[in-house]
Amino acid sequence: MENILPSYSDPLFSILLIVVIALIIALVSYGWGMYKQQKEEGKLLKFLEKFDSAECTLDTDDMPYEPHMFKPLTLLAKAFENSGEYHKAISIYLYLIKHIDNDRGELELMERLANTYLHAGFLERSRSLYTEILRRMPRNAKVLHELGIVYENMHRFDKAHEIIEPLQLLGEETNELENFLAFSKLKTDKSLAIEEKIEQLKVLLAKEPKLYREGVSMMLKLDTLEAWKLIETEHIHEILDILWFLPNSQLDLDIIAHDKILRTLYYAKGYLNTPHTQSGLFTLDMLAVARQSGFEEGDLHFSFLCTQCKQSFPVSFKRCPNCMAIYSVKVEEEIARTSPKTDYSLL
Repeated sequence: MENILPSYSDPLFSILLIVVIALIIALVSYGWGMYKQQKEEGKLLKFLEKFDSAECTLDTDDMPYEPHMFKPLTLLAKAFENSGEYHKAISIYLYLIKHIDNDRGELELMERLANTYLHAGFLERSRSLYTEILRRMPRNAKVLHELGIVYENMHRFDKAHEIIEPLQLLGEETNELENFLAFSKLKTDKSLAIEEKIEQLKVLLAKEPKLYREGVSMMLKLDTLEAWKLIETEHIHEILDILWFLPNSQLDLDIIAHDKILRTLYYAKGYLNTPHTQSGLFTLDMLAVARQSGFEEGDLHFSFLCTQCKQSFPVSFKRCPNCMAIYSVKVEEEIARTSPKTDYSLL
């Protein structure tokens, strides 16, 4: 035996000992890695169990999975999401997450699922998924932004504001987002007196001009006189729909009398009797000229374009319902015939 193994003083013994120790460490590390991976997969499956519910209407339990199915199924899920069939998209995403082996692909699918839940209005489920993604990949600025949107929709503005600091550490520009969150919190805060709200709103508008449209809309609900002081000729098109639908009782005739766009707008609307047809805005001038010629059934219909994703919506928004961008709404108007009003009695 002594002839087979080197002696303790032999350098070969030290080399052999180092090789054996390294082999043992490698085997232990490999076994520990496999154990952690299996444990992580088990935790993920347990985590996903709470998302399986009645809205997942596609039966995927008995459907065999093949790797080549991944791309077609993700495209199908996205198509369902875009068409508003969120329950079907959710089923497919859950099915893929449970069967995919790639960690990066798994996290991407979890983000898509969280985004689908966000659009579908399942905010707590969306929050849970985004939090789980950040636990596994903390330096993900996109997911941090999306988690902030979830907190914002839940009116948990303090939690949404906590997202600002990690975004700054990742090098993100956050000034516009901070002002947007401050405005959203101010708008929903019922503990402040009206006078205090007005003062804070003025400060915010001075800091962030992009809040002009939302600021004027909010101010009209707080104090009409103060709101009219914010009306600026060069920004009238940004609030054209707000001014068009403003009731006669909220008009400031002194300010209107000194602005040709406002005079034309409210003549076209039918609030003023003296003809004015020189606003510089094509739709308003055409409507005013038509009214001057005796046609009083003209109206303006509005749509709202997101300048980021180019999607158009029939109602205004603070955040784009599609891409969640802020400060991206663009007002578009077109001339239409006044819709007949029908009163329905409950008797």
